[in-house]
Amino acid sequence: MKLQQLRYALEVYRHNLNVSEAAEALFTSQPGISKQIRLLEEELGVQIFIRSGKRVVSVSQPGKAVLEIVERILRDVQNIKNIGSEFTDHDSGSLIVATTHTQARYALPLIVAEFVKRYPKVTLTIKQGSPAAIAQMVSNGEADIAIVTERIDEYPELGKLTCYEWNHAVIVPHEHPLLDCKNPLSIEDLASFPLITYEFAFNQGSSIARAFNKARLEQPDVVLSAADTDVLKTYVRLGLGVGLMAKMAYDPENDTDLELVDASHLFESSPTWIAVRKDTYLRGYAYDFIELFAPKLTREVVDRTLYTPVVEDFSI
Repeated sequence: MKLQQLRYALEVYRHNLNVSEAAEALFTSQPGISKQIRLLEEELGVQIFIRSGKRVVSVSQPGKAVLEIVERILRDVQNIKNIGSEFTDHDSGSLIVATTHTQARYALPLIVAEFVKRYPKVTLTIKQGSPAAIAQMVSNGEADIAIVTERIDEYPELGKLTCYEWNHAVIVPHEHPLLDCKNPLSIEDLASFPLITYEFAFNQGSSIARAFNKARLEQPDVVLSAADTDVLKTYVRLGLGVGLMAKMAYDPENDTDLELVDASHLFESSPTWIAVRKDTYLRGYAYDFIELFAPKLTREVVDRTLYTPVVEDFSI
C-alpha cells in the first residue's frame, strides 16, 4: 500500500468521482490513477469504487470507511511535514485561506498586505465561497483556515475562534421611496420592497431569517441573491431592489451614489469566526495571520481554544 494510491483514491472522491478531473488536479494520467486504485483495491480485498464500464459511479460501503481513514492518514502525513518544515524552514511554505467575497474584498486587503510583507516566501492563496463551502474546504483539507460568517455547527471537527461581530445595513439609490419611511426603519417597511441580498441570507438560523420569523412575516420578495457584494450593489444601482448587506461593505468613497440606512436594530449582530481543523498542526506564520486578523487571538489563546481537551464531570 502506497501513499500515492491513497492520495489518488481520495482525489477521485473529492472530484465527484470524475477520474479525469482528479488526474488533471494531480498532474498525472487518467489510466495511471485507475491502475493504482485497482491495485489498492486488490490489496485490500474490497472495492472502494463501484463502476459501470469504465466510469466510476459511486462509492461502496466499505469504500466510505476506507476513504474516511485515508483522509485522516493524509492529513497526519501533512502534519508531520508541517512539523519538520517549522523547524527547518519556518518562514516559507503555503497558507490557504477560505472566506466569503465580503471578507476578501473589505476585511482582508490590509491584513494580506502586511502578511505578505512579513512572509515573502510564503505562498498565500485566498479561496472564496459561501459559508458552507468554505467550512467544507477546511474540513476536507483544501484550505488551512476559514473565515466564516455563518453558523457551522454541522462541522464538529472544526474549532471556532471568535473574532468580532458585524451588522447589516440597507443600501438604496438617492431619493428611493424607502428613505421616506419613518426613522428608524421597521422590518415591515423593509419587507414591503423587493430585496437584493446574499444567497445564504435566508438560510435556517441566519440572523435575517430569525428577524423575519420573529416579526411573523413571510420571506420577502428576493429578486436577486448574490454571493458577491459588488454584484449586489450593481443591481441596487439599476433600481432592481433594496440591498441588504454587511455594513462593512459600504465604501463611503466609492459608493457616493448610494444611501446607507442602518439596520443593526432589525437584525442581531453576526459573529465572524476563524475555523481550523482541531487535528491540524498550524505553522508559525498561520498563527501570525490569525493574530493579524483578530489581535486578541494570540498563539496562546488559539492553542487553548483549539487543543485543550474538554473534561466532562460525571460526578453525581
